[in-house]
Amino acid sequence: MSAGQRILVVEDEPAIADTIVYALATEGFEPHWCATAGAARDALAAESFALAILDIGLPDENGFDLFKAIQREQPQLPALFLTARTTEIDRVVGLELGADDYVGKPFSPRELVARVRTILRRAARPTAPAHEANVPFDIDDERKQIRFRGVLLELSRYEYRLLKLLIERPGRVFSRDELMNRVWDDPAASFDRTVDAHVKQLRAKLRAVDAGADPIQTHRGLGYSLRE
Repeated sequence: MSAGQRILVVEDEPAIADTIVYALATEGFEPHWCATAGAARDALAAESFALAILDIGLPDENGFDLFKAIQREQPQLPALFLTARTTEIDRVVGLELGADDYVGKPFSPRELVARVRTILRRAARPTAPAHEANVPFDIDDERKQIRFRGVLLELSRYEYRLLKLLIERPGRVFSRDELMNRVWDDPAASFDRTVDAHVKQLRAKLRAVDAGADPIQTHRGLGYSLRE
């Protein structure tokens, strides 16, 4: 699995970065090291990666903010947070944003590589095409259109992004904050119940096509998912 897979490593401490790069290269990965968030953005724009390892305490930008930006541009890119922070709240924040795993410093290079392999195996599992799912959606990303049971839905920009994200990860529960950060251009400028309002509008449009349809599931205290 590791042969030829490029891993983005964003870490500002050279000694730690050297350890990560060496451990990954020894296992057949192709690590690409960036010491700043700015360099990471440039690398992501220039080439593709199988996974990103992100330090939270970067010199030019918070690692959480970098991750949010990556998710808006490349939502399918798996990510693992690497940080010296040990408080539970940092770990919770990282995972709620949608990170695949979290490793605290100091860490075992072997454990880090094992976690990378686990994330990549999970990401490589094939998913059923939309037309084979119980809820038949058809996404045309070039035209930014979604059809439900063959009927074209009239969607706003944020409705399209929100529904597309749910369709692409059926069964995956997204918190309201995670949906806000992945879908909205300026999450900080939006109200707390913006996600709820858009979900309500989506449900109405889906029921206009099929009165008995209820594909978007609410998880109390957690968020929303698309029924599998």
